[in-house]
Amino acid sequence: MLKPVVEFCSSNMHHGTDRLMRALEQDDRYEVIEYGCLGNCGECYLSPFAMVDGEIVAADTVEELETALQENVLRKAAEREALDKLIDDL
Repeated sequence: MLKPVVEFCSSNMHHGTDRLMRALEQDDRYEVIEYGCLGNCGECYLSPFAMVDGEIVAADTVEELETALQENVLRKAAEREALDKLIDDL
């Protein structure tokens, strides 16, 4: 199974996402990448955010972002599983 890719913007670290990024780097379930810029300057300025497999996930706090990231990863895994089952049933 492929690991979800979680991308962080170094310009967003002022929100405290650096702590979350370091924690996820220690978790073998995730592929974590830090970029100087993810090209989402408006999002970056407003709130903590990251990208999961290319999809922006944002929240009001880093703690809420962690929960939102985990929910996003679980949702995507369930979608992949459902698609795989559908393909297998064809």
